[in-house]
Formats: sequence, C-alpha cells, structure tokens
Amino acid sequence: MNEIEIKELIEQTISCESIEVSGDGNHFEAIIVSPEFIDKRPVARQQMVYATVQDKISSGELHALSLKTMTPEEAAAC
Repeated sequence: MNEIEIKELIEQTISCESIEVSGDGNHFEAIIVSPEFIDKRPVARQQMVYATVQDKISSGELHALSLKTMTPEEAAAC
C-alpha cells in the first residue's frame, strides 16, 4: 500500500476537511481533520478510521497506521 491508497480508503467513508498520509511503505501516519469527529472521543475517532482500512490490515497489505484525528476547530487552534 502507499499513501494515496490509504488516503482514498479513508476518504471513501469519512468526510475529511484535510488528510495527510506519510510513511515508509510499511508504517504510515495519517493526520485527519473531519467534522465527523465533533463530539466523539479520541478512541471513537480512531475506530472510525481503522474501520475503513481493517480489510487491508487483516490481509497484511497495511502493517501499521498511526493516527492523529482532529475536528476542524481543533485543527484551527494548532
């Protein structure tokens, strides 16, 4: 898998204001800003994202994905 494929998988399910994915081919990091995260705890946000890539993780195509999830308001405060 590559950054573009991971980004597309996430965007198919979650409405993202912005998403950045980086990695080395095995380990990836995604920074996701979405209004869908409003009023959700960090664990619930991560579960939403992991649900979009679970098949790839289960098959071994995606080894590791680290997440940073923010609402638009949280991202604006950074």
